[in-house]
Amino acid sequence: MARARRGDPVDGVLLLDKPSGITSNLALQKARRLLNAAKAGHTGTLDPLASGLLPLTFGEATKFSADLLEADKAYAATLQLGVRTSTADADGEVIERRPVEVARERLDAVLSRFTGTIAQVPPMHSALKRNGKALYEYARDGVELERAPRTVRIDRLVLVQFEGDRCQIEVDCSKGTYVRVLAEDIGAALGCGAHLAALRRTRVGRLTLEGSVTLAELEPMAPAARRERLLPVDALIADVPRVDLGGDQARRFTHGNALGLAGAPGRRRVYGPKDELLGVAELDEDGVLNPRRLIATACSKTG
Repeated sequence: MARARRGDPVDGVLLLDKPSGITSNLALQKARRLLNAAKAGHTGTLDPLASGLLPLTFGEATKFSADLLEADKAYAATLQLGVRTSTADADGEVIERRPVEVARERLDAVLSRFTGTIAQVPPMHSALKRNGKALYEYARDGVELERAPRTVRIDRLVLVQFEGDRCQIEVDCSKGTYVRVLAEDIGAALGCGAHLAALRRTRVGRLTLEGSVTLAELEPMAPAARRERLLPVDALIADVPRVDLGGDQARRFTHGNALGLAGAPGRRRVYGPKDELLGVAELDEDGVLNPRRLIATACSKTG
């Protein structure tokens, strides 16, 4: 196999197990360099403190990155009880210490209160913007702004381990959930305060850490072996119902033409006669399949 040239087209999805201590963008750039990819993106950031699943998209797969922005997430988190910090996580300065006198029964009872639909106030140390400026920039300048609570959903909140002033929990939640705010709110409900000591993302949508790879594992691999770790382009849209088109219909679709098609309205992933992904379309109530995102290169299917 010929060695890839710099900037060669690379299409697919990499399940990266990001280490803690680096930004998501730095992890993306390292992976992009290792894969020699011309085009790359990610599907939502992980804080530098956090490790775990960071799905990265390359080439044509970048067209579907937004699908995972809306996806539910799952995390394994460690809470430090009795200590509050300026950022609600281990990267902040300690602003308060309190004794921890919490029984497991009380901790279980408090956790149950945070299951379901809850309100969270976004932290000042976040990338949310106000007047074109990120909140963390205001925070660095010592400015505290009012933030409206946001509704998020906690589908599962399980206590895994509790020893002394530390507890480990597993969280399944909706997009937009701040686990460090959850940690701080749990601490407030317990009366002793708390912050997020460690965080690991274990799932994004239907994608999990199974089959993921670290940057340290990628580095010694041959170029061809690195690319073999990529999932197909449609890995991010595997839950979308599929439609298979014949030769003439496929040609019309790839030229952006709408097609008549029976079926329930909704989004569709569309394939050609050689089982190649052609793009994504919307089937309207009148039975018209309207192209929304087209694939520039032939890409194999997920299933």
